[in-house]
Amino acid sequence: MSILHPDTLTVRRTRPSELCEDASTARPRACIAILLLADLAALLVGAALSVLIWRQIGTNFSTEFYARLWPVLLLFPAVYAVSGLYPGFGRNPADELRKLSVATSVVYAALAVTSFLLKDSATYSRGTFLLAWSNTLILVPVLRSVARSLCSRRAWWGNPVVIVGARRVAAALAATLESQPELGFKPVAILEEARLAAEVARDRGVRHVILAMSEIPRDTLGAFLEECSESFSDVIVIPDLAGFSSLWAEPRDLRGTLGLEIQQKLLIPRARVLKRAIDILLMVAMSIVALPLIIAIAALIKLTSPGPAFFGQRRYGRKGEPFMAWKFRSMAADASQVLEQCLASDPALLEEWRRSHKLRNDPRVTRIGRFLRRTSLDELPQLWNILRGQMSFVGPRPIVAEEIARYGASYSVYMKVTPGLTGLWQVSGRNNTSYEQRVNFDLYYVRNWSLWLDLHVLARTVKVVVLGDGAC
Repeated sequence: MSILHPDTLTVRRTRPSELCEDASTARPRACIAILLLADLAALLVGAALSVLIWRQIGTNFSTEFYARLWPVLLLFPAVYAVSGLYPGFGRNPADELRKLSVATSVVYAALAVTSFLLKDSATYSRGTFLLAWSNTLILVPVLRSVARSLCSRRAWWGNPVVIVGARRVAAALAATLESQPELGFKPVAILEEARLAAEVARDRGVRHVILAMSEIPRDTLGAFLEECSESFSDVIVIPDLAGFSSLWAEPRDLRGTLGLEIQQKLLIPRARVLKRAIDILLMVAMSIVALPLIIAIAALIKLTSPGPAFFGQRRYGRKGEPFMAWKFRSMAADASQVLEQCLASDPALLEEWRRSHKLRNDPRVTRIGRFLRRTSLDELPQLWNILRGQMSFVGPRPIVAEEIARYGASYSVYMKVTPGLTGLWQVSGRNNTSYEQRVNFDLYYVRNWSLWLDLHVLARTVKVVVLGDGAC
């Protein structure tokens, strides 16, 4: 029995008629085959790149020698399968990244140890080995993501599932699964009685059920579980634990009693130190390109519009401490007056501003500023805030004083971590999301914070910046 946590899902509305009603269209084996092919392609490309790159700097190097080692690549899918990554439906991307990284590193470590024990380590290039390892860590998750993006909306993608629970909760979950097909669960029925679920299992051959515990009376919950367990090979239980950490929760068997271990990674000092170390390393790596770019953009802003090149605004970060967050000035010098005039004359703009404190077509933004915002280059000066420790590369978005009230009691959760240059909100629709959704993204990040989640967000940020997804 696995556990799917409600905080990992973003509920979106959909009509019941839009739910898939035909379980026969799903082809889980085809999904496994596609992910397997994506992994093998990533492994082959990574290995080939490492050999070709090292050949340019190595001496007495034979590509034919390494080409004969191709059967070794089959070890990786075998370990991935043992780690539950085929097909891995319902797995959070950050958790999948962790499992892929650990499994890949274990195989490379085993190969290194085997080579050493066989007294054959001198035969292989250590540089090629390290390059192949780093290439695999990057390419396997990337090609898996591409495969899901291309296939997840096909009728045959995923496993058919029956959802059992209170109508309102079950319908919301079904809407979420429909809107996020990459999770791999295809709702075929929403039922309030486990007895009916058993009939669906027999009639349609569905072997997976999701049991939503919210609003189910305790005295009937046991019967629900027993009836579902007799008809379905896989039962996913969604506990009523809204507001708790969910991404890294693990089940524990306490002498026959099911428990959940909820890890508070924020309390692990070495994890915070490592996060800060990663910020410093990224700063050093980016400075070669970032510093000349910052100088060029600042000069361009000064030449095209009156006013300073940089704009500082008081924001609030960890422990509620205020700091000056810096950006390139992307608005006219008299932006506040322009905003007041536009809001006074346009009720639609006023309503949009009240709803999200953002305007999709902001009249204050300059022509250069619009480009900077679309490419996210306007936030480059915040590298200074990261260097000073006021911000991190990944975290909740820094907020102004007026927004604290909108967080309400959740502000105490927000204050637990350092705000970030990028975050879940920025890679999950940005300005296409409501303010409430942005707050929920921030709270989810804080409750489920880990270095793996940071790495996932950083990878998604590259895609969002390149495509300009959700930017204004």
